[in-house]
Amino acid sequence: MLVILVLARAGLGLWLDFRRQDASSWVRHTLQVQSQAELLLNAALDQETGIRGYLLTNAESSLEPYKSGQIDFNKALALLYNLVADNPAQLHRLNEIVVLYNRWQREYAQLVVLGAAPESNTTLAGKLLFDPLRSQVMAMLQHEEELLARRNQQLHRLDQTFHIFNILAPVLILVGFGCNLWLLHRRVEVPLSQLASVAKTWETGQMEPRLNFQTADEIGQLAQILDRMASEIDLRQTRSDERNRQLDDLIASLSHDLRTPLLAMRGTLRSMLNGAFGEVSDPWREVLEEYYQTNEDLLKLVEALLEVSRYEAGSKNLIYEPLDWNKIFTKAIHQERIASNSKVHFECKIAPQLPTVYGDELEIRRVIQNLLSNAVRVSKPDDLVWLEVTAAENSGVKVSVSDRGCGIALQEQEYLFHRFIQGRGRRGGAGLGLYLCRQIVEAHHGTIGVDSTLGKGSTFWFTLPTTANRA
Repeated sequence: MLVILVLARAGLGLWLDFRRQDASSWVRHTLQVQSQAELLLNAALDQETGIRGYLLTNAESSLEPYKSGQIDFNKALALLYNLVADNPAQLHRLNEIVVLYNRWQREYAQLVVLGAAPESNTTLAGKLLFDPLRSQVMAMLQHEEELLARRNQQLHRLDQTFHIFNILAPVLILVGFGCNLWLLHRRVEVPLSQLASVAKTWETGQMEPRLNFQTADEIGQLAQILDRMASEIDLRQTRSDERNRQLDDLIASLSHDLRTPLLAMRGTLRSMLNGAFGEVSDPWREVLEEYYQTNEDLLKLVEALLEVSRYEAGSKNLIYEPLDWNKIFTKAIHQERIASNSKVHFECKIAPQLPTVYGDELEIRRVIQNLLSNAVRVSKPDDLVWLEVTAAENSGVKVSVSDRGCGIALQEQEYLFHRFIQGRGRRGGAGLGLYLCRQIVEAHHGTIGVDSTLGKGSTFWFTLPTTANRA
């Protein structure tokens, strides 16, 4: 639209300029006709004056104006014929002037010069013959005057139009520029803003919103492509969620079904090791202890699967109470010493004046126990593993477990808290420990993470807010 307005302004400006030049040319032409008509009249008057002077003085010198007037009359007449060639009315008047002039010459002027004119009423006869000639020239001048007035008026109107156009043209261009910006806003900014808004919704995992922007331009085509992609992703996500739900149901069902026979086997193996069915030889004791440990590992896996299923299903009931960090750390360290039989040294650091945090003590201890077990597993004998709890920046607490092990690569840290991802130093595990820790911490409205450097050790931490729900 803006280009069209600019081109229209240029075209209209050229047309108005052409019309002004054309009108100016006609004005100059009219002025030339007027000038030559006046010269024609003056030449005729000079001739008449010369004839009158000759009649009064009868001197040959008095005829000089008459003779020069004839020459000027013929020159002006020839120029006038060229100037009014395309004007039939003026051409007709010019022919009448020629006829009257020739008649005046024939019937009066030439007779006076030859001395053949009658003496009586000579002046009156000449006047009667000359006045029609003068009237025709004056009529011709009057016509050109009227024509000049009309053409001057036309030129004035064109000048006014050109002036108004020069004032309105920038205004129209500004209006066109504004309309162009408005159209650009409607066709580009609005759909892009809508696309950004819908994309933010898609980023959260909600693929239901659609752009629904249908135009024939490139943005409309892009919107249709993105809508189709969103529909396809939504369909795949729905199918994936359904498969995951079925898989989770299957895992929960299998875990529940496996737990009962594993518990029964634990009791049987423990009884056999304690000699309830007779004395056990050393080779069989070694086999039975291996079976017992394997059964314990399976029980831990099944219990972890069951806990994960409960957290994912939202059916886990937490018992909130004020957390005693000294008590939690003591029990976790004692249990780890018994379970691992490790020579690793432990150190606890509990900051003074900590805010009171509510949570399920058993579940929080399970998180610390899991992090502590991982730290011991990657530590060497006589290494130090320390537990620390400090006030967090968001008016909660931050609990951390640090070691001096081999560390974790940066690209691996992102996936540590996902399901079935092996932790550092784990062999034969299912990769559910850290995932379960994440489920427990998030159920308490906290966050969990890790800070690690290869070759220098790792610090696993989690935060708990003071605004957690209380049972």
